[in-house]
Amino acid sequence: MLRLTFALFVSLALGASVSAQDAAPSQQPAAESTQSASASQPPSGGQLEYKLLATNRVTTMEKEMSEAAVAGYRFDDVVSGPTFWGGDEALVIMSRARGASHKPRYEYKLLATSKTSTMQKELQQAGDQGFEHRGETIFKKTFGTEVMIILERDLEATPRLWEYKLLATKKTSTMQKELLAAADEGFQFVGVSVGATFFGGSEVVTIMRRPRK
Repeated sequence: MLRLTFALFVSLALGASVSAQDAAPSQQPAAESTQSASASQPPSGGQLEYKLLATNRVTTMEKEMSEAAVAGYRFDDVVSGPTFWGGDEALVIMSRARGASHKPRYEYKLLATSKTSTMQKELQQAGDQGFEHRGETIFKKTFGTEVMIILERDLEATPRLWEYKLLATKKTSTMQKELLAAADEGFQFVGVSVGATFFGGSEVVTIMRRPRK
C-alpha cells in the first residue's frame, strides 16, 4: 500500500500541469502564510520543473536539498516509507520555475532525533536563527526510526522568529488535551506525523509555534 502511495505521489508531482498550478495560487501549505505571494506562486504562463530526492540518510538528504536550493529549487513536500528505489527512504519533492533566473533564495536545515527533549532543543535553536517549519515525517533508519523535520529560511526576507513546542504522546485523548493547552498559550499548529518512534512506540508527534516575544 505504501509503495502504491509513493508511486501515486511522484506521478502527481512530476506530471503536474500548468493549469493545475494556476488553479492553486500557492505551492505552500496554508499554515506557512508568512511566505510572500511572489515567492510561492509560479510566474504567469510559466511551467515548473521538479526535482525528486530519495535517500535513507538524513545527512545525505540535507546535502542534496542544499545543492538543489543553490540551483533555485524550493521544497514542496516530504513523505517516507518503502519505495522501489531502495527500501525504506525519505522522499522529497522540490520545484523551480522553468526558464527563470535561478538565484538561490532558500536555505534548508534538517533535524532528526529519537528523543523529544533533543528535538525540542534543536527545533528552538533553528527557530532562533530564522528557520521555519516546512515539513515533517517519520524517518525509518537502518536501526530504528526518528522524526525528521525540514526547516526553511528565506535569504531575501527579514526572518520571523518563532517559539516552538513539540508534543508527543501515544494517546489521542492526551494529545487533544495538550493541543488545547498549547493553543491557550498562543501556539498554533504547523505539522503532525504518526508512526513508530523511540519516543515511546507508536506516537502522534505534533509541532506548534507562536511568535517569539
